[in-house]
Amino acid sequence: MFKIILILLLVLFIFSCTAGPNEFTTQKGNNAGFFMGLWHGLISIITLIISLFTDNVSIYEVHNTGFLYDLGFLLGAGALTGGTLWSRRKKK
Repeated sequence: MFKIILILLLVLFIFSCTAGPNEFTTQKGNNAGFFMGLWHGLISIITLIISLFTDNVSIYEVHNTGFLYDLGFLLGAGALTGGTLWSRRKKK
């Protein structure tokens, strides 16, 4: 019973952190940076699922700072796999 409650709380926590409305504009100084890219990368799987059902949510922030946002996004998305795609555990 404890495991079920823990899983439900985890799912609730994950879905409460999904992307919201587009708060960034093309105005100078109001663009998504490294940490926002990192956050968007971390929640990209959930955002992808939500974007299948609505047109208001997109995975990638188009009003970003460029390289730093992209770097953060890739690090965040890569953190989801734990780096297991690029390394293999040696069998003993």
